[in-house]
Amino acid sequence: MGEHDENVVTPTQRARGALPPEQPGSHPILSPSQLEVLQGYGIEQRFAPGDVLFADGDETYDLIVVLEGDLDIVENHGQPTEVALVTFGPLEFLGELGLLTGQRAYLSAVARTPGRALRIPVNQVNVIMAQEIDLSELILRAFLLRHSRLTHRGSGLTLIGSRFDVDTRRLLEVLARNRLASRWLDPDSSPDADGLLRQFDLRSQDLPVVIVAGGSLLRNPSSRELLDALGLVVMSQSDRSEICDLLVVGGGPAGLAAAVYGASEGLTTTLAEDTALGGQAGTSSRIENYLGFPAGLSGDELTARAALQAKKFGVRIKLASRAVALASNAEAHQVSFEDGDAITARSVIIATGARYNRLPLDRLTDLEGVGVYYAASQMEAQACTGKAVAVVGGGNSAGQAALFLARTCNEVHILIRGEALASSMSHYLIDQIERHPLIRVSPRSEVCGLIGDAALEGIEVRNSASEETSRLSAAGLFVFIGATPSTGWLEGQLAGDDHGFLLTGREVPTDALDDPTHVPLLLETSRPRIFCVGDVRSGSVKRVATAIGEGSMAVRLVFDRMQASTLAVVNPTGPTR
Repeated sequence: MGEHDENVVTPTQRARGALPPEQPGSHPILSPSQLEVLQGYGIEQRFAPGDVLFADGDETYDLIVVLEGDLDIVENHGQPTEVALVTFGPLEFLGELGLLTGQRAYLSAVARTPGRALRIPVNQVNVIMAQEIDLSELILRAFLLRHSRLTHRGSGLTLIGSRFDVDTRRLLEVLARNRLASRWLDPDSSPDADGLLRQFDLRSQDLPVVIVAGGSLLRNPSSRELLDALGLVVMSQSDRSEICDLLVVGGGPAGLAAAVYGASEGLTTTLAEDTALGGQAGTSSRIENYLGFPAGLSGDELTARAALQAKKFGVRIKLASRAVALASNAEAHQVSFEDGDAITARSVIIATGARYNRLPLDRLTDLEGVGVYYAASQMEAQACTGKAVAVVGGGNSAGQAALFLARTCNEVHILIRGEALASSMSHYLIDQIERHPLIRVSPRSEVCGLIGDAALEGIEVRNSASEETSRLSAAGLFVFIGATPSTGWLEGQLAGDDHGFLLTGREVPTDALDDPTHVPLLLETSRPRIFCVGDVRSGSVKRVATAIGEGSMAVRLVFDRMQASTLAVVNPTGPTR
């Protein structure tokens, strides 16, 4: 077969047709100099047709660079539904974001022809990402783009559960917030679900279930059980029992920054996050006003880069467990979690953020996660492709969501209670929205009802000026209004404002101090050595750059407070950057 035969579809063409069109950078060809660098980190291996270089379910796998021949990335290898997704040839490398995050493999690498490959172990890949700047950028960019395409396809694990089941919606949120490639089958509407239910001998009362790589079955797993099965709960038991210098509760931009700066300056640092790293910013499609990124960057990319930095500096990460209680003594603080773990730390930085308020609508709970959303990431957008959607809210998050959704939806309505966007949204976003032909802004508008039974079909909208009510077709309702601080677990132990946001520094009333002699530092709460950063702090500026700045600043203040006390400081000179 000649590679230029016009009437023949090659395996490579057939495989690449299984995925959405490739984006520039997702399939790079290594230069000779780049290959020479990589050869210093790995070992060569010959392969024959049919050889498996890594398989779905493997706990770890190597970065594979093809030197000669062709390798297929295969879904459901060895099963009747096996399909080759993409073929890699000479000077191309195999891998996806999960290789860097520690997620178990959910695809297989199978040789299509004889050849040679360079295998680079994960520990050496981490060295490359930390020390080889050009290669690090090339690899990370390719991995992010590949992950996006695999998510769009629905590769990875399979969730089977009814849209009306609260646990199904919980698992959908875990998958979406953690940016895990997956497909969801509703037994009420998906023919594929019936076949899998028969294959695994499951009944409707057994649902929801998650089928992970290798065919393992999880029956209604907790968030932690699910992430643990995927290899993403990385904190060891010894790490949990050891007293650390710094515990950061919350993994949004502020928490990630605090963890990275703390660990980079020598503090033994633990980062605990209940849902997913990145917080609300991690779901943003495009952040365009972040310094140093003139073309903008996605929340997914920001989170991935920050998580890699945290891993590089040795941050201990605890995922999928919500903080439920705080206790303190003169020397340390202890935070208890819903999974039964308790972490003790000399200092604590609270970065738990805030959640968007829910609309006071009948049947809202029935449609949350299956028509009503509080984030606009790729996974939510997929459910609304080619349909009309509505975005409620006038802040930057709402504007970013509307622009992202307009890429795949045929109509986007922004509903705001005020007269115009100018009072609450950045000018650069307003300009783009006004120029976009698919986005319409409706001022003085409020959602007063939901339409649809099995799925959202539309909304009822009331105009506050005319008092008229109209119906608007919408397959998705994206809500970005107000915010409620995630401080319930503190049970009022720390001073807060009238809305529950934590007070810090000079804003803390004297009569609210645990210790009357305690003079809080700038980001310090009413209790010594407990700091607060990001959206959960009273008076914070709701911007990613500000949150990151506060996270790094809080680490400087941690050092100041520890130096002023009798507690040991790991790095007595304090931060140097």
